[in-house]
Amino acid sequence: MNTLPNIIKNQRRFFKSQQTKDVTYRLKLLKTLKKEILEHEQNIFDALKKDFRKSEFESYLSEFGLVIAELNLAIKNLKKWSKPKRIKSSLLTFPSKDYIYKEPYGTVLVIAPWNYPFLLAMEPLIMAIAAGNTVVLKPSELTKHTSKVITKIIQNTFTKTMAISIEGGIETSAALLAEQWDYIFFTGSTKVGKIIAQAAAKHLTPVTLELGGKSPCIVDDTVNLKLVARRLVWGKLLNGGQTCIAADYVIAKSNIKHKLIDALKTEIIRRYGKNSKLSPDLPRIINTKNTKRLADLLKDTNIVFGGEVDIDECYVSPTIVDSPSLDSKIMQEEIFGPILPILTYETNEDMEQIIWSLERPLSLYVFSNQKSFVKEVIEKFSYGGGVINDLLIHFGNHRLPFGGIGASGMGKYHGKHGYDTFSNIKPIIKRSNWFDPSFRYAPYKGKMYLLKKVFKYFG
Repeated sequence: MNTLPNIIKNQRRFFKSQQTKDVTYRLKLLKTLKKEILEHEQNIFDALKKDFRKSEFESYLSEFGLVIAELNLAIKNLKKWSKPKRIKSSLLTFPSKDYIYKEPYGTVLVIAPWNYPFLLAMEPLIMAIAAGNTVVLKPSELTKHTSKVITKIIQNTFTKTMAISIEGGIETSAALLAEQWDYIFFTGSTKVGKIIAQAAAKHLTPVTLELGGKSPCIVDDTVNLKLVARRLVWGKLLNGGQTCIAADYVIAKSNIKHKLIDALKTEIIRRYGKNSKLSPDLPRIINTKNTKRLADLLKDTNIVFGGEVDIDECYVSPTIVDSPSLDSKIMQEEIFGPILPILTYETNEDMEQIIWSLERPLSLYVFSNQKSFVKEVIEKFSYGGGVINDLLIHFGNHRLPFGGIGASGMGKYHGKHGYDTFSNIKPIIKRSNWFDPSFRYAPYKGKMYLLKKVFKYFG
């Protein structure tokens, strides 16, 4: 029987065999996975085209290339990452040798989102396997073509006892969450993230939640607006705006707002043409449901550019909305589409009021040439990560941990940080027997002075 409980039972049995702790075995799997992905390169591009109408260039830039880079990193560094790390010992534990060991959690559940269906399924899978876990992956049902390719790649690479892809809708997700796991990794909305956290809490299962939120982009009056517009349009319209770290709204210094809007209009037309519906480089919205949601967000707003919606084609044109109220739908929900509200500030207090009125975001962006202003923004606000004078690019550095805070998530990953996420950090002290100070043993009378001295000088 290949039922879900049996799948998990068999994975647990395989994990207990200790085979996944063999670094050579893990490396072999990662190399096989890389070979399989490379062989399916065109199939992946074709699937993303069918699911999003995403161009091959964008598919490689934002999904395929990042996955291969992550695989190369893990293959190159796995032996080093997996070795016990010698730690300086304390005189309180003298004589000893102290270490940090990293061990896999066990059987891991990875639930992937639809917006970057290949990248955000494969990247956590890679690091979970690299760390020695067995994996059940749930790809998104909304990107059925990409999910089928993912399932085929996993079937061709792993035994079911090591890793398996289980496709399905909400019922499948509910069934998976009803089971007990050793770790859960979820990427998606804050709303669903709360459901994941509740399910994990029943078994005290550790989780990583990669969520989203309303990420602000601050633009002051010291910058080159043509450059700002170029980078802002790219970051906002990548993947049709369906990016969790996209700028959700702009807060511009009031004296440059109109110039910024003009620069954005010019840049959108330059990159996607006067009729962006005809552009091969603008992906579509994932489905009609989300297209209708975006259309609803635009109701009763001051649209100064774009605003065209075609429900049947899942198309929303690049759109600029001027000065929506903070209590409007467009400012209360994560947009997740090619719509950019522009708000303004006169003083820093105005800016703070806007940002602090919303939950802590996954990202924050600042365009400014004022070092003191940039320093203040970095230190004052709480958010997952950010970029100064650009957007999104912090995701591309594997040396930087990626993740949110509060409503935008918990836990970090990417590169070695991802390996560490899927590893239980286990401290070990190897104590020598040649010296055994007697003062720690009872009776304790007359030893307090010496104990205080030890803690004061040798901690």
